[in-house]
Amino acid sequence: MKATPSWVRSSYSSQDGGNCVEWCPSVAAETGIVPVRDSKVPVGPSLAVSRAAWAGLVQYARTAAI
Repeated sequence: MKATPSWVRSSYSSQDGGNCVEWCPSVAAETGIVPVRDSKVPVGPSLAVSRAAWAGLVQYARTAAI
């Protein structure tokens, strides 16, 4: 039986409850697909993106004035 995936909140998420993005590195390492979700709705839908797409999003977040 596999362990329950551990979700990690983005360091770019605000601390006041808004703009909270989480990803699941254990699933990404195992499958190459990065699950992404809204931490305010953990039982809601999640996105599944490639590692390349995730890396692009992270790079954009680091450099963009968003």
